[in-house]
Amino acid sequence: MSTPSQPAEPVYRRIMRAIEADIASGELKPGDRVPSTAQLVEQYQCSAPTVRQALARLQERGVLQGHQGRGVYVNQAPD
Repeated sequence: MSTPSQPAEPVYRRIMRAIEADIASGELKPGDRVPSTAQLVEQYQCSAPTVRQALARLQERGVLQGHQGRGVYVNQAPD
């Protein structure tokens, strides 16, 4: 008897979890630049809008901070 399979996790959520894990492990520190959209597209073999969705969600949660024309950075830890 087979069990119902779990729906696949959306790629944008996998990207979010990976970035959060890099922050938690110290691989990405406050003020560090997150890999570019192009780098993340290549790494996750997905579309640019998918990467932008992941980055936007992390920015909404205050994890990342975007700077127009300069990239996306890990938000500074609160004082």
